[in-house]
Amino acid sequence: MCDRDISDIRYICALEPEFPEKLRNIPDPPEGIYVKGRLPDPGKSVVSIIGSRNNSEYGRGMAVHFAKTLSEHGVQIVSGMARGIDGLSQNAAVKAGGSSFGILGCGIDMIYPKENRQLYESILEKGGLISEYPPGTPPQSFLFPQRNRIISALSDILLVIEAKERSGTAITVRFALEQGRDVFAVPGRVTDPLSCGCNRLISDGAGIATCPGDILEALGLIKTGNRRYKKINLKKFSNLTAKQLKIMDHLDYNPVSINEIASGTGYDLPELMLELLKLELYGCIEKAGQGFYILKMNT
Repeated sequence: MCDRDISDIRYICALEPEFPEKLRNIPDPPEGIYVKGRLPDPGKSVVSIIGSRNNSEYGRGMAVHFAKTLSEHGVQIVSGMARGIDGLSQNAAVKAGGSSFGILGCGIDMIYPKENRQLYESILEKGGLISEYPPGTPPQSFLFPQRNRIISALSDILLVIEAKERSGTAITVRFALEQGRDVFAVPGRVTDPLSCGCNRLISDGAGIATCPGDILEALGLIKTGNRRYKKINLKKFSNLTAKQLKIMDHLDYNPVSINEIASGTGYDLPELMLELLKLELYGCIEKAGQGFYILKMNT
């Protein structure tokens, strides 16, 4: 049964001028697409973010951090609205005031998975939903691999955040390479099965994304000599206490968990939470997912 009225869904044939040029020029273009909301702005950069459905806290933090920061720089975020990294990155993009686009493996009138109903609604406020399948088409496993070519095709860069060595992300990566898109991956611990796929991609020649600045620089949106997209404003730190500076020493541009900070500083959690709150108010740090913090860049 359909979740929503289909009256606001439009069909765009591949022969129509509105049909995305990026889709028109791939090896196996769709004959047309169903759209709800709007299409990505062809004049702005697009990054597709994909990854594991069963993400770790590290993956959650990285998905939120990358999507939020890229969105704040005007980058449009595309993904498949799946559980895990897909939904987390799209939700972070929307919360940051950016535009996100969901590519569905079912009819646009179907909300799948069901827990993404709020995300479904939020995306439509500044972005859109796209599917090559007619309204009423239920989600079926054999439809999702084919829709992945649209996720990669609409992007300028495909970013992989957490993936097992053998996972569905490999299909999207293959499509991206066939379509001539750049592929980046976020590295992880060599002992973590959820990072094996990303580490393998980097080993095979994918770009390494250690911070959002790596992606922004690849898109030509910033230019730095050391691939850091911003530098810390040292004036912020002139009035910090020794305790707060010690906490800062244990933070990075990548998300660090509160447990790691507590372990490194030796502070108990109530004391640490108070100091972290102060640092947030001072504009020195910011949250990057539940229980994770990063150094905040200049704006």
